Amino acid sequence: MDSFLFTLLSFLVALAILITVHEFGHFWVARKLGVKVLRFSIGFGKALWKRTGRVDGTEYVIAAIPLGGYVKMLDEREGEVPEHELARAFNRQPLKVRSAIVVAGPAFNFLFAIAAFWMIFVTGDTGMRPLVGEVTEGSAAYSAGFQPGDELLTVGERKTPTWEAAVYALLTESGSGDALPVMVRDQTGLEVLRALPGAQLMHLPEDGRILEGIGITPKRPRVLPVIGQVVLGEAADEAGLKPGDIIRSIDGKPVSSWSELVSLIREKPAQKITLELEREGSWRKLPLHIGVREEGGKRYGRIGAGVEIPDGLYDQYRTEIRLGPVEALGAAVVKSWDMSVFMLRMLGRMLTGQASVKNLSGPISIAQSAGQSASYGPIYFIKFLALVSISLGVLNLLPIPVLDGGHLFFYLIEAVKGSPLSDEVMMQGQRIGILLLLALMGLAFYVDLSRLLG
Repeated sequence: MDSFLFTLLSFLVALAILITVHEFGHFWVARKLGVKVLRFSIGFGKALWKRTGRVDGTEYVIAAIPLGGYVKMLDEREGEVPEHELARAFNRQPLKVRSAIVVAGPAFNFLFAIAAFWMIFVTGDTGMRPLVGEVTEGSAAYSAGFQPGDELLTVGERKTPTWEAAVYALLTESGSGDALPVMVRDQTGLEVLRALPGAQLMHLPEDGRILEGIGITPKRPRVLPVIGQVVLGEAADEAGLKPGDIIRSIDGKPVSSWSELVSLIREKPAQKITLELEREGSWRKLPLHIGVREEGGKRYGRIGAGVEIPDGLYDQYRTEIRLGPVEALGAAVVKSWDMSVFMLRMLGRMLTGQASVKNLSGPISIAQSAGQSASYGPIYFIKFLALVSISLGVLNLLPIPVLDGGHLFFYLIEAVKGSPLSDEVMMQGQRIGILLLLALMGLAFYVDLSRLLG
């Protein structure tokens, strides 16, 4: 329950921040361009908190349903406007002013992402060095000559100081059918150019397992199966395991690493096993009844024990990216642009059937990601906010009526036509837009539930 509440709270905080950023864009530009704002609302439905501004009488509202927000402006189409305020009505504004107000929402989403990435680059971002651990025989990486110990330096034209950067570069640069150049530093320190075959890159997994798809397993430190912590009342504690115990085998099967131990435990929910362990130089056998944990409708084994990590074990695998303020700004702009283009490309591929709709994320997946990123720390949560902010900006610029992009599309037609579209055409467009959004939301919920239920 605590985990659920933490996830829910993280999700609500993320929504509040991103909705406020988006709607503040509309609000701020409207005010700057002389349009009167009647209400600035975070959420829909019944008002939980309300305050009226002293300067311009704007009503600020926090509402009960936190799945969006809106800025209500003075507009003759929505009610009678006093004659002395007609010049401040939205519908009376020139096309360029209306367009600026509409585009301001998505623009502020992009600006927020740039600011977030800038802060991360300036304060320092820690990541794992892109070191190759294993290369699968017959894979694209094997064909290109990758070797264990290679460190990826660039993918295409993109620098790859971390695995995060390398994975994103591979996702972005693959798919054209051309060979993809990758500069690596081998174990001898020599820089070598390798080329991933374009034909093999055309059929990579779409669920984020791109490294597995090209045949690379990241190099990781080998963690010994040494018990670090024991959870009171769980299987390990009841069996008598203690911190410092070294697990040597399970039912006679040798165990050489912590990951191997975890894998064997997960495969045996509710089963009785015999552990052979080493404690203070002596060996002993210990019977243990494995506990059960349910995840995605499946049962996994759990004993309630944590690993002992030696000091400095991960130091050689970590790297820190820290840039000066000016360089960080350029890097933040480039990263935000790249992420926007990548999301548009994925949307295009899903619409044309080249990518699966399984790539969609609905409220459930976003909430889970919010909770997970928040649990890792502030930097990860800020990264999450930046990525979702870019997604909101891209989504809102799509030419779908009801969204900001739909309004801009209508304004484009008005600019070409020389006069606004009729109210009837606008209303029909709004109905179509609502149906499209409902269909998209329904699909996202279906994908979320399918993913959750396995």
